[in-house]
Amino acid sequence: MKNEPLCTAPCPIARSLGRIGDSWSIIILRDAFSGFTRFDEFQKSTNVAPNILSRRLKELVEDGLLEKVCYSNTPPRYEYHLTERGRDFRPVLLALAQWGNRYFSPEGPQIQLVENATQRPVEAIMVDKTTGDPITPEKYTLVPGPAASPVIHYRHGYLQRKRAGDTGQKFLPQQHMGDHHDPEK
Repeated sequence: MKNEPLCTAPCPIARSLGRIGDSWSIIILRDAFSGFTRFDEFQKSTNVAPNILSRRLKELVEDGLLEKVCYSNTPPRYEYHLTERGRDFRPVLLALAQWGNRYFSPEGPQIQLVENATQRPVEAIMVDKTTGDPITPEKYTLVPGPAASPVIHYRHGYLQRKRAGDTGQKFLPQQHMGDHHDPEK
């Protein structure tokens, strides 16, 4: 279910979670990537209540991750196909699968990413598109972007000072929020 305060927060992580942070939505997207397209397929695969599934599919369509495509006029029947925005969610799902296998699957991987041609298991990593270097905390960090709100700038400055050893400061984002609410504080 959409979390409207997160959807309008200044942080892109919060905005994304506001739309797809619900576990059912992520599971529906997992199934869409697997090739499921029809309501009954999603329902049987996830075992989610039909009213919840209907609401989540509607929201995923409204947010542009899925598109509703009519495949039968009499009676009207629809499939749900990934859009470009939805397909761009794939790296997030792969990261969740890999993380889940590593930390929450003591019996071993339940699913794994493999190379199509050889079926060789592979481990996905995030890399810098320009250099090909792995994205590591030692070499890369998040900083305020060109459209960053005052609260994002404040959080960044606060954390820089804290890392530099300034432990006497207090985190007071409300003084820098203006009309925004940042749920990450």
